[in-house]
Amino acid sequence: MDATSGPVWGRAEQQDFRSRVRGTLLGVAVGDALGGPADALALDEIRSAYGPEGLLDLAFGSGRRGTVTHHTQLTLFSVDGLIRAQVRRDTGAWHPPTDLHRAYLRWAATQHDWGPDERREDDGWLAREEWLYVRREPTRPLLIGFGDETMGTLESPKNPGELGPEAVARSAPFGLLVGWEPQLVIQLAVECAAQTHGHPIAYLSAGAYAVIVHALACGDSLDGAVQRALALLAARPGHQPVSDALQHALGAVRQGLPGPARVEELAGDGTADGLLAASVYCALVGEDVRHGLCLAVNQGGPSAAAGALTGGLLGALHGETALPPAWLAELEGRPTLLELADDFAMEMTQGPALHGPAGSSPGWLARYPRA
Repeated sequence: MDATSGPVWGRAEQQDFRSRVRGTLLGVAVGDALGGPADALALDEIRSAYGPEGLLDLAFGSGRRGTVTHHTQLTLFSVDGLIRAQVRRDTGAWHPPTDLHRAYLRWAATQHDWGPDERREDDGWLAREEWLYVRREPTRPLLIGFGDETMGTLESPKNPGELGPEAVARSAPFGLLVGWEPQLVIQLAVECAAQTHGHPIAYLSAGAYAVIVHALACGDSLDGAVQRALALLAARPGHQPVSDALQHALGAVRQGLPGPARVEELAGDGTADGLLAASVYCALVGEDVRHGLCLAVNQGGPSAAAGALTGGLLGALHGETALPPAWLAELEGRPTLLELADDFAMEMTQGPALHGPAGSSPGWLARYPRA
């Protein structure tokens, strides 16, 4: 059997899947938006700015409440690249890392162009969304990694010393490939992470995060999802720091009431493995989505990444209806996020009806060109 062929979809399964896809993408974005204004602040600075309890609601960033950062932008382009990979598969051209790299180069264009370029017919609809043409503190490794046409690979990665969490924070969509075997999900996430973050700690953290999301999207518990990630990591060279971080997160759950000190201890100096551990911990101990997200962002490390990672886990676990509605109401780009989530769910469950042997939808191929 083809390891990427996927399950047979009944209507109830399709609806559950769509809710988890929406939950994951909106969760990443709302966590990102919550943490963004606190991103460069130490815990005492967060408390002096937002009150003794810290940041408990969306705050102003980039001119209004609810704005997202580059983490959400790149997550959107991850989804776009995955849909395009599925559409291109019909042509016999099947190399998803290349399709993802092309999508990330479309994101890179939004960081230096004034706005959408109508002459680029192959862009599809996402790259024509004007609100994405803003710089939201993209880090140097991202701009270098996608600064030219050369694609980083595991054999020749971009930024081989880079340990930051940015590649992890764009990797939730890989976990939504529920028809794929977990070992293929981790491989794709790892290969795509190496396009900007070439250190094993960074790209294996991205792979682990994707596999955890994958297990959640398939209906597993968070604890079970982490155990599955640990089993898959064990076979990969250089996995020990990432595996240790995940084990540390699981152990911390039993060590008293959750609070900023525990989150900061897990996050460490803000490397990919630390942020992965902190987000798993916050998702495990959070009383609900709001509590888990507030726990993630009220610490002195990269709050936007911590919020994005935690939101992706909680959204995949509980679906869209568990997310705080008042935050979604103010979330920048929500129409785009929902449109893309529903397109992804439709592609994964009904792709052959959109571009299969029996015929294809011209509208779909205009949205996601095969070029």
